Amino acid sequence: QVQLVESGGGLVQAGDSLRLSCAASGRASSTFIMAWFRQAPGKEREFVAAVTWGGGSTEHAGSVKDRFTISRDNAKNTVYLQMNSLKPEDTAVYYCAAAGGWTMFRSSGNYNYWGQGTQVTVSS
Repeated sequence: QVQLVESGGGLVQAGDSLRLSCAASGRASSTFIMAWFRQAPGKEREFVAAVTWGGGSTEHAGSVKDRFTISRDNAKNTVYLQMNSLKPEDTAVYYCAAAGGWTMFRSSGNYNYWGQGTQVTVSS
């Protein structure tokens, strides 16, 4: 079993930066792939970014590429999402997710564990 806890969300202005953190506990083998998804009001949950165990393979959604960066620190059992140049369109609840093996990064149904989410609100 794995437990994921997100933190770092808040209310910011357009152009500001935030760093989200996701702390994991439980089987390390169940966190081979770590990812971030988000869900805005009235919209479906969408893929944001994913990273593999060694950190050498990452993928970012086109809507956040060059603005957001995912990384992980296995010694701390934590994955991060650095968000720069935030836009009002980035407003959403951000969820951390984990999968125990190779999967299709962008498909939310392939992840076994989820956090409770952290709210990010970007004002104009």
